This record gives sequence, structure tokens and C-alpha cells, in this order.
Amino acid sequence: MIFESISKTEHEEVVFCHNKDAGLKAIIAIHNTVLGPALGGTRMWPYATEQEALNDVLRLSRGMTYKAAVSGLNLGGGKAVIWGDPNKDKSEALFRAFGRFVNSLNGRYITAEDVGIDVNDMEYVLRETEYVTGVHQVHGGSGDPSPFTAYGTLQGLMAALSVKFGNEDVGKYSYAVQGVGHVGMEFVKLLHERGAKIFVTDINKDAVQRAVDECGAEAVGLDEIYDVPADIYSPTALGGTLNENTIDRIKAKVICGAANNQLANEAIGDELHRRGVLYAPDYAVNAGGLMNVSLEIDGYNRERAMRMLRTIYFNLGRIFEISARDGIPTYRAADRMAEERITAIGKLRLPHLGQNAPRFQGRRAG
Repeated sequence: MIFESISKTEHEEVVFCHNKDAGLKAIIAIHNTVLGPALGGTRMWPYATEQEALNDVLRLSRGMTYKAAVSGLNLGGGKAVIWGDPNKDKSEALFRAFGRFVNSLNGRYITAEDVGIDVNDMEYVLRETEYVTGVHQVHGGSGDPSPFTAYGTLQGLMAALSVKFGNEDVGKYSYAVQGVGHVGMEFVKLLHERGAKIFVTDINKDAVQRAVDECGAEAVGLDEIYDVPADIYSPTALGGTLNENTIDRIKAKVICGAANNQLANEAIGDELHRRGVLYAPDYAVNAGGLMNVSLEIDGYNRERAMRMLRTIYFNLGRIFEISARDGIPTYRAADRMAEERITAIGKLRLPHLGQNAPRFQGRRAG
């Protein structure tokens, strides 16, 4: 079963990590290193089964390959998942044990924070390996990537508004934002600053209340978000919210958010295209965090990071052009753009083997 899964997704390497004393159960998946070492975050989640954890890491790591490729980065795609409850199971020992597994890959995989993980957790990982991004600035990192992911999402949104409505006036429209965690809250702040009408929902009631108090958002129920008559639906929590049960309920003309794997399946993307709903492909939209932390490899510079994030606007514009030109859904256009780059560069480079691993300037483990 495992080898069948890997064969279908064309992964290069999958590492199962276990340390009984630290309580660590984790999986690192390296999908493709043709463009460079695999960079992707670590997610901590209480998966129901081992197979569910494996499916998630395979899906997410493949998405990172496409995200890096469509963003023009010299990076491959990888991801890690730690099986556990982030509210109860975190410890220094767990993250340091995980860091040792990351270090054993000699730079083929570089980690960062993802769902359930924060910058302080990454600091523990850094004690065991230099192959970590998103750590505190004092250690040569860029800190929390959430504001950068949110700002990149704003760039993608503006590109989508330009195509759909002929303008980039964010404040003219209303937004149904599903999820106000780290990235979602930052995105809501950006929308609020521009005068937008915002509806929010989240399983975390305190986060919802913060969005209401600080940004004037209107709170709605978890299931009610699909029925909100908003111009833009912005999924910013977990993936798969665009599915057979929700697609008929969503009124939005544009879908643009920071969540990964928003489409439950390709048929949903095809149907959105048929209905004339403009879908901004998730991995092109939410690439801001990846772009930001990628700069830590050569020495971080915030101004350079902000300039790089603005390229998301142009990347989305190119995707929309390919979609219109070829008469294909936008998610297919994004895949085509990424695959063409991987194929072209793949003729010049071999998979990244680690012997020429990147050295992080101004940083060392420990």
C-alpha cells in the first residue's frame, strides 16, 4: 500500500521518524528535488490513523513542488507531519528528536512551521540542525511567516479582482473568510485596512472575537460561511472546503484564499470554471510564506522579501492568461506552468542529493 501510494505520486523519498522516549511519530516526504532542495513546513495534527497522516504528507509535499516551481524558486517540494495534538503533546525533546531526523537528510529537506507549529517550536529543531527556516530573527531567520503569506494572498487577490472586475479596489468588495488563525487574521487585517466588508468563521471562538473587535468583521457559524452572499470566498484554514456539499452554496464570483489544497478534487475545479467562478489556484496564491523563508538560505533581507512577494500578482496574471488562452480551468493552467518549468530545468539538473546542500549564512545548529 505504501509503495503504491509513493509510486502514484512520484515521490523521491519518504522517511518515517520514531523516537519512543520523546513521543515522536513523524513522516518526512520529499516529492521532487529537480529544482533544488525540498523546502516545506512541518504540520502537527492528531490524525485518526497512520494512513491519514501518510496521505496528508504525500499530498502536501507534492503541492510544495508545484508551489516552488510556479513561484520561480530554485527549490523542490517536501513536507513533514508530526502525529500528535499540538495543544497537549509538544515538548523540547519531541522537536529536538525531529530535528535530528531532519539533519540526517543532509539538506535534501529543509523544514519550517506549518499548522500546529510556531516559531518557538522551530527554535528547538534549530538546536539539532541548521536546515530550518522561519526561526527568530536573532538566529538569522525571518520569524513568523504568517504576515508574508497573508500579504502574498493579497497580491493574488488583486490579480483576481483585476481579471474578474476590471479593478484592484479591495475595499469595494465583501469577503467570506473561513479561518482566522495566524494567516487568516493577518489577511483579515489587510482587508480591514482597505475598508472591506468581512465575514469570518473559525473553530477558535477567541480568534473570531478578535477579528470582530479589531477589524469590525461579522461573525458567522462554521457551516454558515458557505451561504454568506459575499463577492469573494477566502478559505484560509484547512483544505478541501470546495467540495460537492459546498459548491452550490457559495455565492462568490472569486475564490482566493491562503489554505492549501482547497479543491476536494479536480472535478470541483472543472465545475467552477464551467460556472464562470474565478478560482485563484491556492499554491500560487499562498506562496508568500515560502518565498519569504527561502531567502534565509542566502541571508535574509526583508526588503528583498517584500519585492519578491509582489511577483505573486504577476504569477497569477500569467496563470489567468494561460487559462483564457487554452480554455482550461485555472488550476490546470497553474499545474501546466509549474510542470513546464520543472521539465525545462530537469533537463539541466539532477535531483538534489544533499552533497551540495545549502549553507545558511550566519546560522549554526545549537
